[in-house]
Amino acid sequence: MKTILIIEDDIVLRETTAEILELENYKVITASNGKRGAEQAKILAPDLIICDIMMPEMDGYDLLKILSKDEQTKRIPFIFMSAKTEIKDVRKGMDLGADDYLTKPVSEELLLSAIESRLAKFELLKEDGIIKKAETEQEDSYKDIENIEDLKNYFCDFGLSKNYKKGEIIYKEGEYSNHIYLVYKGSVKSYKIDEFGKELILNIHKGDDFIGLSAIIDNSHYYESISAMETSEILQVPKNILQQILENNHKLSLEIFQLINENLTEVKEQLLQMAYGSMRRKTAQTILKFAKMMSHKPTDNINISRRDLAGVAGIATESLIRTLTDFKKHGILEIEGRNIRILDLEKLEAIN
Repeated sequence: MKTILIIEDDIVLRETTAEILELENYKVITASNGKRGAEQAKILAPDLIICDIMMPEMDGYDLLKILSKDEQTKRIPFIFMSAKTEIKDVRKGMDLGADDYLTKPVSEELLLSAIESRLAKFELLKEDGIIKKAETEQEDSYKDIENIEDLKNYFCDFGLSKNYKKGEIIYKEGEYSNHIYLVYKGSVKSYKIDEFGKELILNIHKGDDFIGLSAIIDNSHYYESISAMETSEILQVPKNILQQILENNHKLSLEIFQLINENLTEVKEQLLQMAYGSMRRKTAQTILKFAKMMSHKPTDNINISRRDLAGVAGIATESLIRTLTDFKKHGILEIEGRNIRILDLEKLEAIN
């Protein structure tokens, strides 16, 4: 969800504009004058700023000058929305670095169109900047990438970092693949939606895991969806950059294919378990899998929703809850809210 900062001293216009944008699924923050707007911009780093010109304490022109000199805010798309309609006013705003200038009153359609185009342009420029940076400054570093660990270091050094909240989608099944990702912090799940709308979780990925590798071939699409299971930081590198890295590195290419093969093997084993395993075994194996992926040791607390557990096990949530209750009754698990802790690892591993 993109965040937009509205800086406007007219309370009615400010609240009306905020309502319009919130209905379009934007997160909106507001400020009633230029001084407060500058503070909000530096603290919250919004994705786009809409600003009036004639305001108390600090006008829009001075605000844009301040933001343009700050490394943290100078690249934020900035749109003036003002009642000043003379050509000289528009020219002054654009000369100061504004991305657009809308004159009041502004139609809802024009406002939304301006926002969408400026956000899209910023994303394209940002992506293009990553590609150019990699092509010009980092090409010499390709030869230093000899194995998977070197590749992870490259992602950490040159990848674009994005933060995702719990439940946010990183990419959807069927989308054209433009990037390869590395989970830096947190955990994510890969899943598919069946014809009945049921979610089937294919795998859980934690920090230091690559995602999207199966779509590394040209003109390919992601075969699964990925979403964050908790607040997560994801590093992304354009797919064409990774292809260039692999072109002259056969050893790394083999390691990448090995990773892809391991992921496919895990998915096959899970599907077999779902098809032929007993409900108790499915539940036990799923808990063990989550414990391995999300904890330092099996006896650590696992904080996971029953829905996600059931999705991986391939059973109904109600059936999973009954099985968990049975495990708790026999002293195999300790359950408190969303937290599950393994008390008897041997018994859990022996369930069939």
